[in-house]
Amino acid sequence: MSFEFFIARRYLRARQKHRFISLITFLSVAGITLGVMALIVVIAVMAGFESDLKKRILGIDPHIVLEAADRQITDDPALCQRLLSIDGVRSAAPFVAAQTMLRSSVGIAGSVVRGLAPDGADTGVGSLDSAAQALLRSPNVVEGAGEIGLPGIVLGRELARSLGVITGDPVYVISPRGMISPIGHVPAMKRFRIISIFETGMYEYDGSLAFIRLDDAQQLLRLGNSVTGFEIRVDDIYAAGRIAERIQAAIGGGYGVRDWMEMNRNFFSALKLEKTMMFILLTLIVLVAAFNISSSLIMMVMEKTRDIAILKAMGASDGAVRRIFVLKGLAVGLIGTLLGGALGTLLCLLLKRYKFVQLPSDVYYITTLPVQLEWVTVAVISLSALAISLMATLYPAGQAARLDPVEALRHG
Repeated sequence: MSFEFFIARRYLRARQKHRFISLITFLSVAGITLGVMALIVVIAVMAGFESDLKKRILGIDPHIVLEAADRQITDDPALCQRLLSIDGVRSAAPFVAAQTMLRSSVGIAGSVVRGLAPDGADTGVGSLDSAAQALLRSPNVVEGAGEIGLPGIVLGRELARSLGVITGDPVYVISPRGMISPIGHVPAMKRFRIISIFETGMYEYDGSLAFIRLDDAQQLLRLGNSVTGFEIRVDDIYAAGRIAERIQAAIGGGYGVRDWMEMNRNFFSALKLEKTMMFILLTLIVLVAAFNISSSLIMMVMEKTRDIAILKAMGASDGAVRRIFVLKGLAVGLIGTLLGGALGTLLCLLLKRYKFVQLPSDVYYITTLPVQLEWVTVAVISLSALAISLMATLYPAGQAARLDPVEALRHG
């Protein structure tokens, strides 16, 4: 054991004459513990929210969308096969999307209707239950009470609530793409029966989306054999950007290819900014504790002036004296970081297992805090706390190293 480490340990463990210094040291440990614990818990909860939102978004939206900017795309099986041949693409299916109006017996509401191919229904509606996906694959929904063969439609919960309908009720889908008659433009209208109601927890989807079969959408919108584009799912969602570039290069010009990160760029940028700001704000707790470390070391240097002078008179170098106080401050930071990391990790594991924090279901789309503990994040937070503690020791350690032993012994 080096004598610098030995003396630093003695300074840390010894009962000091001034209890105020011991109190500041205790507060420094407590502050770093609280800051590290809060950072780990908050970042884990925000990562859980982000992961949950990604799952909900990707349950409805495709990973990549291929569209034509100025025209409709012909539903060409050869194009679909070309997409499937690209490395990383798991599935591809045509779709139709259009703004429509939905009318029930008690209400009317705007909606985005998406027509899905029977063989690719699971590509674009991963958040729907298996019964709804199976019904979308079937050509018709056989109903009783004299109504045979009405096509099916799947609505979001908020959209169904605004229309005042439940499963089994009929609705009319009205499209502005109608025809010209002697009395003017007549919008196209088709009757559907609600086969299922889905809920993602996100109002943007639950309040505006409706799903029907691709052929019903083409007939309603008078598209013939044309589609809006192709929905593509990939094996690795985080490689969607690179795969989209490969698709663009393989398909050529005239088409627009967007991945899910680009389509939701503003949303995820806001989440990233919020996480960064929370990291900065909670780091201030650690900074306050670091100032306490610096203050306690400065007062210790003033208290141990005679000891420092004796060490220097016995041959201790300036670097050795500096290392004594750096080690003492780092020990305080290390204790606080270890305690904070252990408590933060334990709290995250308890939140994930027992879910004892309940959220109001009428405000949030989830009822418990989602927690996603990432060990890389814990390591970054811990190393950041140690780095701040190290910087807090540099000034008082430098003051101790510059102390003149002659003057210290004369006035000590």
